[in-house]
Amino acid sequence: MKNVTIPEKKIIGLAIRTTNENGQSANDIELLWQKFWKEQVGHQIEQKINDDIYAVYTHYETDFTGYYDTIIGYEVNSLLAIPDGLVGLVIEGGVYDKFVSTGKMPEAVFNTWLEIWGDKEFDSKRAYKADFTIHGEKYNDGPEAEVETYISIKS
Repeated sequence: MKNVTIPEKKIIGLAIRTTNENGQSANDIELLWQKFWKEQVGHQIEQKINDDIYAVYTHYETDFTGYYDTIIGYEVNSLLAIPDGLVGLVIEGGVYDKFVSTGKMPEAVFNTWLEIWGDKEFDSKRAYKADFTIHGEKYNDGPEAEVETYISIKS
């Protein structure tokens, strides 16, 4: 884990409201990823900055045990032209703790989340504004894939 400061980010993507209760988020988010690939969301977003895919967790009802929104999409220059069926979101700039998951996906990312959820001391530092993963150039189907996870921290 590394403490970093990030600038504001604008994201356009597909969204769903879910909860971790009874494993609902695992099913909901898997279906959202399937829809993301099937609908070729990347081809619908003209103003994307690059091909890094963001999975954003935001609008928390309480903490990681309550309802929250998940948005899978891309960082963009502007939210002025949001394609039908997609949503826009601004991730506030600020202080985040960065985790790097390495290994077979999605298991490696899920294990990082289990580590985050299981750390009560760390949970008291969380801001629950917007947390996100970046699936960048090292994201693939291989055993050495890499995904970065950013957790919003209280100032």
